[in-house]
Amino acid sequence: MKRMLLVMAVLMLGLSLAFAQGGKEESSQEKSVTLTVYSPGNVNSVPTKTILKYKELVEAASNGTIKITAHHSGELGNDAEALQSTRMGTIDIIFAGTSGFTSFYDKAKILDLPFLFDSAQQAYEIVNSDIGEQIFADLPKTGLVYLSEGDNGMRHIATTNRPVKSVEDVKGLKIRVPTSKMYLDVWSALGSTPVALALNELAIALANGTAEAQDNATYHLVANATYDDIKHYSFINYMWMGCTMAMNQKSWDKLSADQQKILKQQAIAAAKYSFDTIEEDNVTATETLKKAGVQFIENPDIQSFKNKLGGSSYYKQYASEAWYDQAIVDAILAK
Repeated sequence: MKRMLLVMAVLMLGLSLAFAQGGKEESSQEKSVTLTVYSPGNVNSVPTKTILKYKELVEAASNGTIKITAHHSGELGNDAEALQSTRMGTIDIIFAGTSGFTSFYDKAKILDLPFLFDSAQQAYEIVNSDIGEQIFADLPKTGLVYLSEGDNGMRHIATTNRPVKSVEDVKGLKIRVPTSKMYLDVWSALGSTPVALALNELAIALANGTAEAQDNATYHLVANATYDDIKHYSFINYMWMGCTMAMNQKSWDKLSADQQKILKQQAIAAAKYSFDTIEEDNVTATETLKKAGVQFIENPDIQSFKNKLGGSSYYKQYASEAWYDQAIVDAILAK
């Protein structure tokens, strides 16, 4: 009897240790999650290439405990629709043009100020530092968590009828711009005649003369097939276009601290990938445009554009607006 009790005691102790060890292993294992990431762009666009890279990076860094389902090419709606879906939680992670965020998050307008950055490389270093975090610090109030800032290209000028060597050459020029007050303000101040049109109207507008110019990176001209009527291209570096990666707040809150860290770190890595990819695609696109007969002005008088705007004093017209932050602007200009 004593021997039986001893055997039972040993068995019970073994079971207890087994359960304890099993619980320890279970608690140390990360709970697997599946998240959706979306770029409205087509499969050849840099934003879509970037989310596919992000999927690869996250799944590798998490040892497969975070699965990413990537969608693109308008599957889940246009930029505005997708941003709304991400805020609602239908989409977990969005990577879309920063200008689209300004419809509900005004502070992102800071990044649309003209001549704020000298180059895309400088923009990457600044927006993915504490400055970027400051700009998007209040994004959670909109239901989103800021992850990183990627590249959508530097804006230059391409024309159908005249080379642009200085600001005097854009006087009266009918230039197509996005439907944004910021762009209209800039080109009006430069002396041109801005025409606000949706991107899908641009090629026709250039063909029929409604527009005589556009302000896009070489990559965009080729990717969007809007260069058939373009004769001249000038590298004026007047505005940088960002692409913001953000996540639904509730989806974020469900993750462990380690998973959140992985998503954030790999979002910054994916942002760098977007900058590198656009740089490569711009080189290829420039060659395509040259073969199509486009004449390039490599060194236009950029300072003449800045002088026409009055330098950084141009920004003061926005000083009374809630989104404008002089301290952030000064920090960027000091870099």
